[in-house]
Amino acid sequence: MLLLAFSFLTAFALTYFAIPSIIHIARDKQLYDVPGERSSHYESTPSLGGIAIFSGAIFSIIYWTPLGGEDHLQYVLCAMLILLLIGAKDDISPVSANKKIISQIMAASILVLKSDVRLESLYGFMGLHQPLPEALVIILSIFTIFVITNAFNLIDGINGLAGSLAVLIFTTFGVWFFVAGFAVLAAIAFAVVGAVLAFLKYNYSPAQIFMGDTGALMLGLMSAFLAIKFIDLNEGLMKGNPYRLTGGPAVAIGILLIPLFDTIRVFSTRIIRGQPPLKADRRHIHHLLIDAGKSHSEATAILVGLSMFVISLVLFCHDKLNTHLVILLELGLVSVFSFYFHRQAHRNRNTN
Repeated sequence: MLLLAFSFLTAFALTYFAIPSIIHIARDKQLYDVPGERSSHYESTPSLGGIAIFSGAIFSIIYWTPLGGEDHLQYVLCAMLILLLIGAKDDISPVSANKKIISQIMAASILVLKSDVRLESLYGFMGLHQPLPEALVIILSIFTIFVITNAFNLIDGINGLAGSLAVLIFTTFGVWFFVAGFAVLAAIAFAVVGAVLAFLKYNYSPAQIFMGDTGALMLGLMSAFLAIKFIDLNEGLMKGNPYRLTGGPAVAIGILLIPLFDTIRVFSTRIIRGQPPLKADRRHIHHLLIDAGKSHSEATAILVGLSMFVISLVLFCHDKLNTHLVILLELGLVSVFSFYFHRQAHRNRNTN
């Protein structure tokens, strides 16, 4: 417990005291995120908050956890460093989508090939429990990390949303790792929670700073890392273990549901409309809430509340329904939610 507290407090303190200096430097050098057609903010705002999140979390992780242990954390840090560099470059001067994709695949490959962050099977999904061929394991794992990393980057569109979801997601994983006996992974999760909570002090409306691609990419990568670790370690627990959850993939999807569903929904909509899936627009779920008349704070509270409800429901139902029914329940709930606010946004636009 002390390890978790020290990890959390160290990351929180470093991030909290670093952000005012970053805001000052960004304003002095005019390193702003200037509002555009898709923006939900109206004032130029510094977008380098991810550097403070990264610095606070990384310092805490390095200081309080063993880098040479069985989790191969040195390689995790290498992967994070790649996304720090590409994210910071993009926050200062926009980087092409292709370069960001290549950097994310590189970071995911380091996790999979060097840190053994792998989905060794489908863990009961589609009825498959047996180990997958090595090549398929590598491809599936890299793809999963890539999707989750991008999902977090895409959900970062209004004040406080990505950070609040990150706190909920990393706290959920951190608590499970702690009670299940994986103290190092729990310390990593709570280091990130501490850094993000400190950042949120300056990010809630009216936002003084954004996390930018630096923060969103890092949080996405770490979410993917912990999600895959959770699925694999949960499967390895003895069946009589009280902390072993039935249907690990369904539980992980439930914890990450809002970013994952938003990404799948937006990409599918773009493809159906004959548009490139990476083309930016205002079809994200948080944009629907804003267009429906909700403020940034209200939209953030609604989406975080929905995520909390889904996580609670999944934890209650995981051993009562099979994996596929749990996933269908998750997708059904958030689909109904999305459809409702899509109608509200459409009516609001017609009224105005």
